[in-house]
Formats: sequence, structure tokens, C-alpha cells
Amino acid sequence: MLHRNMHINPFKFKVGKSQGWKEPDRFPQMLRLKQTGNLKHHKAACYSTLVPSDEVTVSYRYGLPVVTLMLPSRKERCQFTIKPMLTRVGTFLQDIQKEDKGIERAEVFTTDGSKIPTTALMEILLMNDFKLVINNTTYSVQVPVKEKWSREHATEAEDIKSLVHRLFIALHLEDHQLRRERELLQKLDHLREQLVPLEQMKAKIATSADAKTNRLLWTGLALLSTQGGALAWLTWWVYSWDIMEPVTYFITYGSALAFYAYFVLTKQDYVYPDVKDRQFLHYFYRKSRSQHFDVEQYNKLKEALAEVEESLRRLHQPLHLQLPIQEINDKD
Repeated sequence: MLHRNMHINPFKFKVGKSQGWKEPDRFPQMLRLKQTGNLKHHKAACYSTLVPSDEVTVSYRYGLPVVTLMLPSRKERCQFTIKPMLTRVGTFLQDIQKEDKGIERAEVFTTDGSKIPTTALMEILLMNDFKLVINNTTYSVQVPVKEKWSREHATEAEDIKSLVHRLFIALHLEDHQLRRERELLQKLDHLREQLVPLEQMKAKIATSADAKTNRLLWTGLALLSTQGGALAWLTWWVYSWDIMEPVTYFITYGSALAFYAYFVLTKQDYVYPDVKDRQFLHYFYRKSRSQHFDVEQYNKLKEALAEVEESLRRLHQPLHLQLPIQEINDKD
């Protein structure tokens, strides 16, 4: 029993009947930790700039890749749906900067540090893992392997694409034809206006060149006739055939030598129609230079006019709309 006047020590406690009273330490023991190593390394560990790799993720939704990243200024995660066949890397980076005005720098590199140009398609970028640099932070982006479609799904997708293409043609082909026809007619009128003065000048030059060519042909005929008459007069009235035979031989040999020299210089046979055309072009180009007629510009306008007329002909023949120009020409 305890007496009333007994002073109880608050630091004593009873641990058991057989052990009696035990007085613990007045001051509890404390665990002391001592920092070791260089203090700079501990500070660097407290302010590490390492970024978790899952802050920028790539996933596929409805067949399209979705890039999810954390906007540095807004501290919000934002998703960007990519069209790989149409979107370029530069467009993707511009969309990120538009979404967060605090982004001053956005670039994409390969895993080995090579910079990817902004003109590259996102389809090329998403083939392998890459690094996305936003301001001074580098994100390692892992691109998941896209599941390949089975042959049945691929065939079904191709059928749907073909159906959509046919529907689009059926709904918009007539409007497209009319709009295209108006554009071609305007271009045709413009080309014809440009060709009118050139055609007039060309007709004058061609008339002059043709006249000179015909005069040259008649001059050649006159010279050959004169030569024949002179040989006949020398053979029957002045000398005999025994004397004139070697002369005619050397005249024939000289003509053959002249024809061979023509082939060597022009790489063409001495055929009278080709010789006439060649002489006509010679006179035509010489007259064109004196009249300041631009032959190259005229040829370009004529080629453009022929292309426009061919396009109009294809528009007016619906059965040939899907055929190339070569096949249309062969069928005609």
C-alpha cells in the first residue's frame, strides 16, 4: 500500500512484480546523423533537373498517334492528335508553341543527337524513338510499336477508301469539271492573245523564207540545165566525146564528193525535201534575228496552247477522264 504522504517520482514506473521499480534516463536518447561527402553533390541531388520519361508519351487512338506532354508554363497535360501522312515536324512544333506561349524553343532530335528537319513528315519521326527538346528540357520519347492490321482489316480499309473516293467523285466531279473548264478557257484566251502578234510576224517571216528557198531551187535547176547544155555543145560542136569523157567523169566525181561533204557536215543524207526544209529554216532563223522575233517564246506558247486544248478535249470526253494523255492519243 501506498501512504498519502509518500512522494511519487514521476520518472519511476513499474515493469513487473518480480522486477521492482526501475528509474529510466531523465533525457531520452536521440539518433544523430552525420552528413558525409562533398556538400555540393548533396545540393545537386536536391535540385536535380532529370525529367521522368513518361512526361511525353505516344499512344494510338482510332489508328492515329496521340502525343501527350506536359506544358511547362501551364503545368497541364495536353494531347496532340497527329496525321502522320499530312503533318510535318515543323507544324507539330508550332502547335506546341501556340498552345503554350512560354515555350521559346522546341526541337526534335534522334536518339543519337542528330537534329530532325522541320520539313520531315511525322510518319518518319514516329518510326523510331526520339528526343523532344522544349526550352532547356529534353524529353526521351518512346514510340510504341503500332499493331499491324490483318489482311481482312487491310482489305476492308481499302474498300472503304475506294468507296469514299467514288462518292467524292460522284458528288464533286461535275463542279470540278466546270470550274476546271472555266480556268482552261481563260488560259486559252490569254495564250491566244499573246500569240496573235507573234503569228502575224511569223507568217511574214515564213513567206519571205519560203520565197528565198524557191528562188534557190529554181537557181539550182537553171545551173544544172546550163551545165547540161554546155557539155552537149562542147561534145558535138567544139570537141569530141573522147576529149569530154574525162571532163564529165571529174564533174560526176566532184558532185559525189560534194554530197559526201554535205553528209559529213549535216549528218543527213542529201535528200531534196530535207535539203529544202533545212534551207528554209536557215532563211527563217536569219530573218527572225533581223526582225527580233523570239522563236523560243513562240514555241513555249504553242506548247502551252496545245496542252490546254488537250485538257479541254479530255474534259469534254468523260470516258477518257481517267486515262493519261498518251493512252488517249493511242486510242485516237
